Amino acid sequence: MSRKITDRIEFTKEMKKDYTILFPNMLPIHFELIRRSFAFEGYKIEMMTDTDREIVNEGLRDVHNDTCYPALLVIGQLIHALKSGRYDVHKTALLITQTGGGCRASNYIHLLRKALVKVGLEFVPVISLNVSGLEKNSGFRLSIPLVRKMLNSVMYGDMIVHLANQVRPYELVSGETDRTVAKWLDRLSGEFDRGGKYLRYRHVLDNCEEIVSDFEAIPILPQPRVRVGVVGEIYIKFAPLGNNNLEEFLASEGAEVIVPGLMDFCTFKVDNRLEDIKLYGGKKIKYIAVSFLKKIIIKAQDDMIDILTRHPRFRKIARFEENKALVADYMGYGNKMGEGWLLTAEMLELIHSGTTNIVCAQPFGCLPNHIAGKGMIRRIKDNHPEANIVAIDYDPGATRINQENRIKLMLSTAKRRLDQQSSPAIPEKTDRKEPVTL
Repeated sequence: MSRKITDRIEFTKEMKKDYTILFPNMLPIHFELIRRSFAFEGYKIEMMTDTDREIVNEGLRDVHNDTCYPALLVIGQLIHALKSGRYDVHKTALLITQTGGGCRASNYIHLLRKALVKVGLEFVPVISLNVSGLEKNSGFRLSIPLVRKMLNSVMYGDMIVHLANQVRPYELVSGETDRTVAKWLDRLSGEFDRGGKYLRYRHVLDNCEEIVSDFEAIPILPQPRVRVGVVGEIYIKFAPLGNNNLEEFLASEGAEVIVPGLMDFCTFKVDNRLEDIKLYGGKKIKYIAVSFLKKIIIKAQDDMIDILTRHPRFRKIARFEENKALVADYMGYGNKMGEGWLLTAEMLELIHSGTTNIVCAQPFGCLPNHIAGKGMIRRIKDNHPEANIVAIDYDPGATRINQENRIKLMLSTAKRRLDQQSSPAIPEKTDRKEPVTL
């Protein structure tokens, strides 16, 4: 008898012993360290890295084509892996995040289960990774030590990406930046496997200091380059599979790429819980607990900023509360579906810090992004005429060449402005004859 779509297979303690858990990739460095965090807790877990076109085709077969592009890609990637023959499907589980908000990110898990029924794999357990208590499994839980390790992963990932993006376009020896990234990913992965003192917060800060020093030691050749910020829906913003390798394309066009980190998004999701209580009321104990969690994350970000401050060669990371203040005149803090006000705040922070060229990457038809992203561009430009922003839609029917051509138009404007800033001023012609002194 086939199982109903509404039924849920629990991931049990017995499954933890011999099941392989698959989860989709979004940020290669961050997620590899997060994978190591789960492995240290005894989970056998693998990150999906396949990027071929068949993933899109699988998603189109298994999910309604009106479903947002990230859902289609994530579900397609997971089912593609199950069908690949690399795994025993009767000893495999799937892991997917669930935010608990009003966006489709809370519905991915139900779409995934529906797709599993459609392809005859309804017996595969689907684990919800959430901090909202939406679903619980006896064989999977987010312990405090695990959450701490995940926060360390976000710190390391944000720091490495932030530094690498500032060095790679200017490196004197090609590939030196990527070798430094690989060195630290290998070292940190080993430390996550060993645990103990390597996971203590003091050691994490020492590592961050050493990471900055290593990137600072890479010889560079300073030269004028266009700086381009990338914002948007979290998956499309970060995942190469979702944005057709956007960062790689921008780099090939000679740009220095700036991508706001994952730490702000994590803080945003925690901060939303506090705003909900302020707006709609709630239990005092919940407010105290959430405030404590926010302080931990803010402390981690402040420590990262302090380390970068000691190395003036690198730009600092923007503080969350400063970003939040920037958006106060644009929208209320109750606007929290998807990336909500954070998306607008990231564009404003980039402009305020001197990066006026911005790609706003969004899934076609993503309502939160069309409001907080594309919908705010005109208002931002009214207040900041120097802003050079292009909104790019991503979906199965959008052609890569069309997306890249639109980005090239934005880059042409950016390069023209950069040339004007770099060129010495040319005196204006005049017919007036100056007196000659003999």
